Amino acid sequence: MIICVCRRISDREIARHAHAGMGFDEIQFELGVATQCGRCEGCARDVVAQCSATRPSANVSLAAPVAKGPSWNTLAL
Repeated sequence: MIICVCRRISDREIARHAHAGMGFDEIQFELGVATQCGRCEGCARDVVAQCSATRPSANVSLAAPVAKGPSWNTLAL
């Protein structure tokens, strides 16, 4: 679907850039979305937000359990 009529930019183009890790400002600079009349800015931001929300994050786990002990900051102030 065309999001930006002025620049003829589709939701797929915006999504592809968002999945590559770009934020809205970077996408706006790269593609020119929402730089003419500005009516598409809300939809373009929604596409970026949806792509960022669905992008999986790394599941980090510790190799060994962390020993419980005193806080690293044991200095009395």
